[in-house]
Amino acid sequence: MPQSTESRSIRVLGVDPAAAGPTGYGIVEAEGRKCRVLHYGALRVGEKRKESAGAALEAVHALICDLIQKFSPNVVAVESIFSALNVKTALRLAEVRGVVLLAAAQYRVEVFSYAPREVKASIAGYGHADKRQMQLMVRALLAMNETPEPPDAADALAVALCHLQAAESRKRFGATAVASVDKSASRSSALRAAGASPNSLPRISPLR
Repeated sequence: MPQSTESRSIRVLGVDPAAAGPTGYGIVEAEGRKCRVLHYGALRVGEKRKESAGAALEAVHALICDLIQKFSPNVVAVESIFSALNVKTALRLAEVRGVVLLAAAQYRVEVFSYAPREVKASIAGYGHADKRQMQLMVRALLAMNETPEPPDAADALAVALCHLQAAESRKRFGATAVASVDKSASRSSALRAAGASPNSLPRISPLR
């Protein structure tokens, strides 16, 4: 069962659902100012989707249930549907998101959704950052010894980190507060950050 919300630490299960490719997942634990990765990876359901759409969705549901049972996250943070997707892809993605939400509901874990651009802006400082930039930023922010692979797993970790930032903002400024994005930040500065030293990276502020 999920940990008590009164505990000092918080665990977030980040999920990057995919319509056809791997569905990424990552568990981040924050305690005070410290964040650490507990587990991450990606589920490839291509072969199962060839069997049937139901088999692929069943695999994703089983994965999320298993992660919740093993790691007892306080929250599930999931990436929302990108509005520019075509209808067929959007429907497939909605199906995958649906089973993620179902699994969370079955274990009474609260779910938060974040738009892809919101996640990128939160982690990389730029809403159009590419996958490589996101991988480098996630690695730096979580002080990982290696770059998280595949990129889908890094995206899931980024969703979890985005939630921690948003939760800190809500804690400090009220339930309706949202993280503001500095519109004056240029693309070049965001690109430099992706390859910069950890001291120059945007700071994640975990829950205290």
